Amino acid sequence: QVQLVESGGGLVQPGGSLRLSCVASGFAFSFSDMSWFRQAPEKERELVAEISGSGGLVSYADSVKGRFTISRENANNTLYLQMSSLKPEDTAVYFCTKGSRRHGYMYWGQGTQVTVSS
Repeated sequence: QVQLVESGGGLVQPGGSLRLSCVASGFAFSFSDMSWFRQAPEKERELVAEISGSGGLVSYADSVKGRFTISRENANNTLYLQMSSLKPEDTAVYFCTKGSRRHGYMYWGQGTQVTVSS
């Protein structure tokens, strides 16, 4: 069955960095667009970044451009989100998902909590 398992979240001070990982199984990862979403308390889930199957096409929400980098390692079925210059407003549960705005979203991980606080 399809599994998406996120890791790498935690507590970090403003200005700090974290790298999230998402290990995928049960589908053809290298042929699948992948995305990262986040959901803060009492807010709607929002798209953070997406990447094509080859990794050649990426896009970001305006709120994270220049600070976050999405990447993937198809040999290991792993999706990454490198987050730098973190702000308190980046605090949220971060989810990886199989899909993109073009193709829709089919499967979701359980999420990993990121808290940015001094």
